[in-house]
Amino acid sequence: MKHALLTLAVAATCAWAGSAAAMTRDDYKAQKESIDMSYKADQAKCDGLSGNAKDICATQAKGTRKVALAELEGQYKPGTKANYTTRLARADATYETAKERCDDMAGNAKDVCREDAKAAYTSAKADAKAVRSTKDALADAAADKRDAEYGAARTRCDSLAGDAKAGCLNDAKLKFGKS
Repeated sequence: MKHALLTLAVAATCAWAGSAAAMTRDDYKAQKESIDMSYKADQAKCDGLSGNAKDICATQAKGTRKVALAELEGQYKPGTKANYTTRLARADATYETAKERCDDMAGNAKDVCREDAKAAYTSAKADAKAVRSTKDALADAAADKRDAEYGAARTRCDSLAGDAKAGCLNDAKLKFGKS
């Protein structure tokens, strides 16, 4: 909870600084130092943990920093590229954390977790591209999403056997337009 509040405070500070006027170089440096200090504080909180909980914490801290830096850059140099970069940073951070969370699982559950995380990541990347792209890119993004979701559905079917697995695979093929 504290981590989420800190993240929100950093994001709000970045948003406020950018909404008042164009950010000065000094404002940019000050915000960047603030983000770095928050990152170090988040990393220090992870030191008290162990095992995969520590890995998840560290990954979240890195992701939060990456997103905050991308948002800051967007405030300093606004534009389509900055929006795209920020969306990608969010997608990367979410994906890395999701992969770490999957490490607590085993067998097919872990495989499904990773495929779902990958599908969500592919979808987020496609959405980021679609925001700044043409109609052709939108169609490509939709195809990428469909392919990723189909891969996740196939992995879910792996836990089944025989006719149930065959039926599951056929349903997935129909749902995602595969032949």
